[in-house]
Amino acid sequence: MGIVADMCREITALTPAQIEVLDNNAGILQLVADVANAQVTVYVPAREENLLVIAAQAKPNTSYIQYKPHRLGTIVNASEEPLVWRTITSREHITGQREWALGMEALAMQTFPLHDSEGSVIAVASFEFSADATATGDHTIVVETAYMLLTSMRIGAPGKIYRPLSSRDGIIVVDGHGQVVFANASASSIYKILGLGRVVGRKVYERQMNIRLAQKAANNRQPQETELEIGSVVLAQRAIPIVRGNQTVRTVVIVADISEIRKKEKELSIKSAVIQEIHHRVKNNLQTIASLLRLQARRAESSEVKAALQESVNRILSISVVHEFLSQQDSEYIDIVEVTQNILNLVVQNMLDPGFAIRTVFTGGKIILPSDQAVSLALAINELLLNSIEHGFVGRMDGIIGIDMAAEQDYYRIDVWDNGVGLPPGFNQHESKSLGLQIIRTLIEQDLGGEFGLRSDSGTRASITVPCSKEAQEKCNR
Repeated sequence: MGIVADMCREITALTPAQIEVLDNNAGILQLVADVANAQVTVYVPAREENLLVIAAQAKPNTSYIQYKPHRLGTIVNASEEPLVWRTITSREHITGQREWALGMEALAMQTFPLHDSEGSVIAVASFEFSADATATGDHTIVVETAYMLLTSMRIGAPGKIYRPLSSRDGIIVVDGHGQVVFANASASSIYKILGLGRVVGRKVYERQMNIRLAQKAANNRQPQETELEIGSVVLAQRAIPIVRGNQTVRTVVIVADISEIRKKEKELSIKSAVIQEIHHRVKNNLQTIASLLRLQARRAESSEVKAALQESVNRILSISVVHEFLSQQDSEYIDIVEVTQNILNLVVQNMLDPGFAIRTVFTGGKIILPSDQAVSLALAINELLLNSIEHGFVGRMDGIIGIDMAAEQDYYRIDVWDNGVGLPPGFNQHESKSLGLQIIRTLIEQDLGGEFGLRSDSGTRASITVPCSKEAQEKCNR
């Protein structure tokens, strides 16, 4: 249960079953306000006599109401809400007006009783409208339908289909005989595009209406939702039956033209497929370049040239790993943990001398980065692994290389370590002329805006911290 239930338990004398009824009603109050084009407030009698508490309220998304209501949880005297109090005592629907402030245009107001399963009045729903809303002849049908919708939702019914409306949504009300008795301006505009000049008075099963969904909802007495493609127009439809005494007395149909949305989704899907194909081709091209460099390394007579070419191969393959991941998914964000695992395997396979026994240790959660940052971090990790293999195990034939990765509150931490010989005495990373370390510092500090440190720790440990965006953090938490 939610805020309404907590408030009623604290301030009112309602039973748990009655509170559950009100909490259920509050769950669709926004939709009810949108259908009625009205501000809806639920008043509940407080424990103390002649006092009312505002337990729930909703302002419509479909029209403008100037009045600013009391805040949720406000306790008011019954004399301040005479129409509400009369509805509680008389158990009747009452129509009237009220002036909220001196000189302000009076608002039309209708109050309806809300009952529990035994028929007792446990609260009042007050509908307040602007003068323009009450001027239309269909106003009574709309308000009555909204009230019926509020009181007909069964406890435990699926909530998604009762979601709020927007100002562009079409609203159609169908009576128990399948005839349209109301259609708002948005609904009329949508059907005018489909060549139907008049909506009110037609039957839902007519071919031109294309809302057989309403008939299905009425017959099954269950809400229905679908998308319908008519030529170049895509309509989203949902039909909510109002059931009384095991009979559908009315059906509320919500219609929205989502043609532009589906068109843009299709365009994005095509663009995403093209981008994935580009990443796939880039990966293939990088692997081709790496193969050519391998051939060149085999023909080289100098061991230094061979080593330099092999390092270049590994750098290129590290970039290709990122593009491979991007070619397999439709997001420009990738999990750097998976990329790092692949790079670690690549380095071990390509750079170790025959007979060297290496053990790898990898610990890490989920770390998400945009593709450009992922490339920079992948290259930095690749350089650290190359340095570890080249310099960390001099005079040894076995060793351990590990990578620890963790997501902190606003940054990522990556440690690359080994149990090798450690850094030479007097080593200073900022004064080192090593190309690998210069590449790492550039990638981490300039490209990623992070920090990089190197120290001896039963071997060598490189520490990287990289700031992460809110969007990346949200993706990590999914």
